[in-house]
Parts: sequence; structure tokens; C-alpha cells
Amino acid sequence: MKLLKVIAHLLDYPREEIASNKSEIALMINQAKEISPDHRRRLQQTLNDIYDEELMDAEENYTGLFEQGRSLSLHLFEHVHGESRDRGQAMVDLMAEYSKNGFEIDSRELPDYIPMFLEYLSFRPDLEAREWLADVSHILALLGARLTERQSSYANLFESLLLIAGRSEELEEKLPQVANEAPDNTPEALDKEWEEVAVSFSGEEKSCGIDSPNTNPDQVRPLRWKNSQSPMDRTSGGESA
Repeated sequence: MKLLKVIAHLLDYPREEIASNKSEIALMINQAKEISPDHRRRLQQTLNDIYDEELMDAEENYTGLFEQGRSLSLHLFEHVHGESRDRGQAMVDLMAEYSKNGFEIDSRELPDYIPMFLEYLSFRPDLEAREWLADVSHILALLGARLTERQSSYANLFESLLLIAGRSEELEEKLPQVANEAPDNTPEALDKEWEEVAVSFSGEEKSCGIDSPNTNPDQVRPLRWKNSQSPMDRTSGGESA
């Protein structure tokens, strides 16, 4: 399902490589049959919102949304297991699933990074991809609702994923839940989070049970695509469905 790769690119850290292929991505969105015409227009708007501005501004906006605080973390298991050892086992299991189907990770990102997960699904049969999305729809809906609350066009990406999964109603159900959430990306909230992390690690009480890359918010961690073709044709293993 090529649309999942498109969404993976839009949800990943903004890159010049994608900006230079904007017209190709726009064409693929227009040709997508998995979502309604209205959702195609919304995805086009998100594409424009990201890549019609200066790349540095797009990067700053992305970092402000996804790299500060945990409520909009793009790691699936962060929203289920936090930093517990259960998260480590879940990632080991997901890595085994990738490996079993010939999906090779060419990145330092953890396997539960949503853009990577979507790229994997883009090479699986449509029914299987929809089932996987349905399995994590509660997380996708939560992220979509939080982005909607922040009036970010990135919410359109999660709306489309839920539509593909057949779970579009879940986003509306999550909106009341997030309406009263305290923001976790303020300086005060970030200071408190770092204090809690420092206390936890000094006592060696938490571990995700898997080697992690540097999670400094200032560290750029885009996906790394193999081959030298158009980014829409690049793979990290597996066959296109």
C-alpha cells in the first residue's frame, strides 16, 4: 500500500530529499484509493504545510511537536509500556516480525518508530496492513486527537491511518480525553520530566531492555533509505504489496 509509505515520509523528520520530490508525492496522494477525496485534500494540505515553508522552519516545527515531551512521541510502545522492560520485549518481538518478512532496518531508530512501522506495512498485503493499523488504532487516535487539539495539520496523517484501519470514529472518541490534558512541552514540564529521568536512572530502576539511540531532542534522526531511486520507490527490504 504505497499510501502508507507516503504517510511515513510526511511523518518523518522533514528532509530536502522529500521537498525536492514534492510533486511526485502529491501525485501519489491524488491517486490513492484507500481514502476519501476529502482526506486526499487534507493530506495535500499537510504536504503543503510542511514543505511550502523553509526547511529550517519545518524542522523547528517538527521538533517542537514531536521531540519535546512524551505525549506526541512517535514511538508506539512509549504510549503502552513507557520505559519498562515490557517495552523492550515488545520491540524484540516487532524486530522479529520485521526480520521474518525480510524487512531490513537501515537506521538507528527503534523498531516502534511509527514512520518505520508504516514503511514496513507498506510492503505487506493490504489486509494485513489494515489489521496491524487496527491493532494500534487506540494509539493512532490518541496522537491524532492531541494534534487536533494543537491545531496541527499533522493530525490529518493520523486521520487517514484510522480511515485505512476502519477505525475513524476512534479519533472523535479521544478528543474529550485530551481536551483537559496539561501540556507536557512547556519549559516547566520538560524540566520536571528530566528531573524524574535523572532520579530514575541514578537508582537504576528503569530500563527498556534494548539498546537505544541518543534521544536528545536536538539529534536529527531521519529514516535512511537504501538505493538511489526516487524516495517513493526506496525500501528497507521486503516486497511491495
